[in-house]
Amino acid sequence: MVLEITDIMKILPHRPPMLLVDRIVEIDPFKSATGIKNVTMNEPFFVGHFPGHPIMPGVLILEAMAQVGGVAMLYPEENRGKIAMFGGMENIKFKRPVVPGDQLVTKAHIVKVRGEFGVLHCDGYVDDKLVASADFKFAMRKEENM
Repeated sequence: MVLEITDIMKILPHRPPMLLVDRIVEIDPFKSATGIKNVTMNEPFFVGHFPGHPIMPGVLILEAMAQVGGVAMLYPEENRGKIAMFGGMENIKFKRPVVPGDQLVTKAHIVKVRGEFGVLHCDGYVDDKLVASADFKFAMRKEENM
C-alpha cells in the first residue's frame, strides 16, 4: 500500500517544513514501513547548513526516519488521534552525507511494543547505500493527554 503526502498528514501531526516524509511506499502496520524523502535544494535548512556545501543535518535525517516509524505505529485505526513521541535514541550511526538531489529511503522496523511504549530500528539509504541508522524509543499518547 502506498500513502501519499495527504494520507501521511492524516496520520502524523507534523507539517512543513518539519514534515520530512513525502511518501510511504510500503507499510505493514505495527511491523514496518518504508518511506521516502526527496531532498531538494529548496529545503530551508540548506541556507545555513552549509553555504556552498549543502548537507542535510543529521538530526533531520533522524527525524525523517522517526516519522516513517511513526506512520507504521499510527496507521492502524485504533491509533489514530495519537502522537508518537521520542523517548530516546541509541546506536546512532551516520555513514554518508545526504545532499540536494538525494532520495532518502527509510526502512523502519518495530522491534517491540508494550502498552504505549516501544522501540523501533530505522535504516536510511541513498542509492541503496546505508547513510544512517538508529534505534528509537517512543511513547504513544492521545493528543488530549499531552
